[in-house]
Amino acid sequence: MTRLHGILALAVAAGIGILLIAAPASFAPFLDGRSRPIVLSIVAAVLGVVLTASLVAAHFRYRFAHLVRAAERIAGGDYTATVEPRGQGMEARLARAVNDIAAALVDTHDRATFDRLTGVANRQSLLAALFAEVERASRYERPLSVAFVDIDHFKAVNDTYGHAVGDVVLRGVAQEISANLRTSDMIGRYGGEEFMLILTETGVEEGAVLTEKLRTMVQRQRFTIEGGPDIAVTISIGIAGGSGALLRMDTLVRDADAAMYSAKSLGRNQTYIFAEPDDDARVPRAPISAAGRARAVEIGQLAREAATAALASVLDPLPHYRGQPSALIASIVVSLARQLQLPDAEIDRLRVAALLHDVGKVAVPEEILEKPAALTSAEWRTVVQHPRIGQVILEQAAALKDAVPIILHHHERFAGHGYPYGLRANEIPLGARIVAIADAYDAMINDRPYKRAIGHDQAIAELRRHAGTQFDPELVELFCDLYADQAPEPDATVVAMAAGRSAHRHAPLIIPDASGARAPRKRRPAGPTDGSGGPAPSAESRTMAPEGTLGLAPELGVPVTRRPGAPSPAGRNDSAAG
Repeated sequence: MTRLHGILALAVAAGIGILLIAAPASFAPFLDGRSRPIVLSIVAAVLGVVLTASLVAAHFRYRFAHLVRAAERIAGGDYTATVEPRGQGMEARLARAVNDIAAALVDTHDRATFDRLTGVANRQSLLAALFAEVERASRYERPLSVAFVDIDHFKAVNDTYGHAVGDVVLRGVAQEISANLRTSDMIGRYGGEEFMLILTETGVEEGAVLTEKLRTMVQRQRFTIEGGPDIAVTISIGIAGGSGALLRMDTLVRDADAAMYSAKSLGRNQTYIFAEPDDDARVPRAPISAAGRARAVEIGQLAREAATAALASVLDPLPHYRGQPSALIASIVVSLARQLQLPDAEIDRLRVAALLHDVGKVAVPEEILEKPAALTSAEWRTVVQHPRIGQVILEQAAALKDAVPIILHHHERFAGHGYPYGLRANEIPLGARIVAIADAYDAMINDRPYKRAIGHDQAIAELRRHAGTQFDPELVELFCDLYADQAPEPDATVVAMAAGRSAHRHAPLIIPDASGARAPRKRRPAGPTDGSGGPAPSAESRTMAPEGTLGLAPELGVPVTRRPGAPSPAGRNDSAAG
């Protein structure tokens, strides 16, 4: 209204001014001779102001109207609106400022609604969308289903291949599902490796058909790992749904989540439809009893021990440095794990991995493992394969799969530069870091073809010297505190198992040597020894090369499969670290 009044006042003033100039005789009765020039001057000034204001308003409307329209679109939620800057003046600066505001709002909106890693909706926007869909389905009596998707054994992927590969798998699964959903459906990351699907206008049975197709597509997907074989993953899906006024958001989420966990407990890689227990059915529900669960755990443990014993029996006839299960390493690993207050299941997993950490050496030729001189490039390539070979062996034994990440990574170095992937620090699984210390200690206090054993105190000093570069410094400190006064003793259980297998073995398994039987050659360094028969201490490390690697260095550096950026190893890492 005020704007209208101003326009009318300007129009009236302009009209009076025009009349005074065009027809002055009309105002003669009201003006005398002396006042007439003054009035005409005032009218001319008013007309000038009016015309100037009109021109300025028209100019601003012409030059800034597109900026106003863009700002209005951004304020309305259209963050894609942009303005083409014109010239270099104030208008161009204002246009660039509007574009920057739009870009900032787009970024803020994406951060608030999308998961940055996978590119799908995050939990907050997902739940907001589910709330809206439940309201709509309830109002119009329409069906709605919700599915939970979980990547099977995702922790093993992270532990075995590293978190970078885990991120690739997570992103790939999310994008594969998103690309094959209907446009009316929605996928979002609910948390960790779990995703939620909102299937609009879809009943449970129809939704199960859709999720089964998605499960099959994900199972066929392959993820490329640099320097390694392609890997595949599977997913477990739980689905729940309903129709109309009976739908409740919290109930849908709870039931779909319960169905997903049922799919995992029934063997994974399947879709499970939630169903309420039927009290009139012959078997309404079949929970496992406490006694039944205890018996199942006992039998599973026996199966695990049998698989461990079977593999250990293959290694028993071999020399210590060729992978024979070490009761001492098992004892050290279990002691360190207990000091760290790890769960019993994790301690058992570590114990199995400690016993079998060098199982891959069964595929390394004897003449390489017993060679007293420096390894050639080709020989080094053969040696560094043994963690990967051990991985393949244990992956064939389902009961021992949990030990795979530890065995695969026990030659990684805390500062990087290890093998097979060049992981560093906390990228290396905790169990692998523990086994690396125990393995190195065991190697240093025992003779090898290419070095002589050293004493407990010297081994402790060597571990301290390489803390932070080769070994986890906190674990080294824990080891040194634990065994400061007394050297570790072999695990009595493992010793008894080995003795039992030796006593009952009718035909020991011997790995044939194509070149004929020969006694292991042991190189003894010249020089004085201490009173116990060990080498005399020296300022230089007797177990590690000057550049910090364990044992003897090959003549040429040979690249191995590793994380991008990790340099090739230059030393014979298998000598002291097993």
